[in-house]
Amino acid sequence: MFAADQAVPESVDVAIIGGGIIGASTAYALAQAGARVCVFEKGVLAGEQSSRNWGWVRTLDRDPAEVPLAMRANQLWADIQARADVGFRRTGMLYLQENGQDAAQHQRWLDTARAYGADAALLDRAQVLRHLPESPRPWSGALYSASDGVAEPGMATQGIAGLARQHGATVLEHCAVRGLDVQAGRVAGIVTERGRVRAQAVLLAGGAWSRLFCGNSGAEFPQLKVRGSVLRTQPFDAPLAATVNARNFTCRKRADGGYTVSQFGASMADVVPDSFRLMGKFMRAWLANNAFVKVRFGKRFFEELAIPRHFELDRVSPFERHRVLDPAASPRAIKIAWQRLTETFPVFRAASIGRAWAGYIDVTPDALPVMSPVDGIAGFYLASGFSGHGFGIGPAAGELMADLVLGRTPRVDTHPFRFSRFSG
Repeated sequence: MFAADQAVPESVDVAIIGGGIIGASTAYALAQAGARVCVFEKGVLAGEQSSRNWGWVRTLDRDPAEVPLAMRANQLWADIQARADVGFRRTGMLYLQENGQDAAQHQRWLDTARAYGADAALLDRAQVLRHLPESPRPWSGALYSASDGVAEPGMATQGIAGLARQHGATVLEHCAVRGLDVQAGRVAGIVTERGRVRAQAVLLAGGAWSRLFCGNSGAEFPQLKVRGSVLRTQPFDAPLAATVNARNFTCRKRADGGYTVSQFGASMADVVPDSFRLMGKFMRAWLANNAFVKVRFGKRFFEELAIPRHFELDRVSPFERHRVLDPAASPRAIKIAWQRLTETFPVFRAASIGRAWAGYIDVTPDALPVMSPVDGIAGFYLASGFSGHGFGIGPAAGELMADLVLGRTPRVDTHPFRFSRFSG
């Protein structure tokens, strides 16, 4: 278990709000550069989506804007693993295909990604079957990357945060940040539940909470939440080492000997008040992804309706009243994922489910994150809206944010990730 610091510093160079993979990675990069940095987490490190995701470290099938980040992250994960055990290993990754349409789609992505030097190739049927257990499905080939792999979500954030502390960073748990201390239009620090902290810059890496925090600080961030359900098997010996996207479900070997399994179409978007406020920005994305994300109206609408959108910083905030988002897994999603796994790879019929869980994925209208300064509030930076892609690129995202905060030129093009793209 991670042993967090206890004393709240009076001042830091950079205050980071959120103790997930992005916040921890940024703290590590900043601390390596000699900055005085503190991570403020309202609950526990990686208490939400950073510990609930699939654990993939991939370049395959990413948006072209993310490919350079993914390639850099692959390098950083290997460096991190050499310093702390985060479960990173290059398993190889397969995006399986069953017909010519799948192959054509993979070829289009490959043509684009090769311009960045991505390590990927198309495998034919004979080549892909060498990686898979016996299956009745007519696999015709796959998009494959030998250098892609996995890390363990239950270990990664804590491991990276530990490295940040070795370089002088402070990491606090159970210390919510209520809002920004802004003076003359510039960040002067933050207001926490345990007092004010002076800071020259503030980074918000708050995941699904980022829209609420931004809104109370006067910045409009279009972000919604999607609930994803996942299961893991008990430890099981199967002839499947590669990480697999089997088109309607996913599967990867875990460090504990089991497999993490999910299915496309398992994601649920609860209808909440923000669904109506942001309908104009998200409608196109909803229509394009209605086969993957199901919309549901239920009690979550009324739970979020009761959360104040604006609140004073001298009293208990919504971040203290509800420190961890812990949604229940969808029984139907878990059932379907298990059915698809065992029908596709019958060897898994001898396995058993260990547990199931769910988490809230923070999404933006274009499914790309914001990693940039926040317009109108000097010294305030945002790294959020990773849309389910954040874990794998986490170390590179942290490096990018450290570069921006320190005034250095980032290694990758930041234009696609600017906050201002949603204005107007």
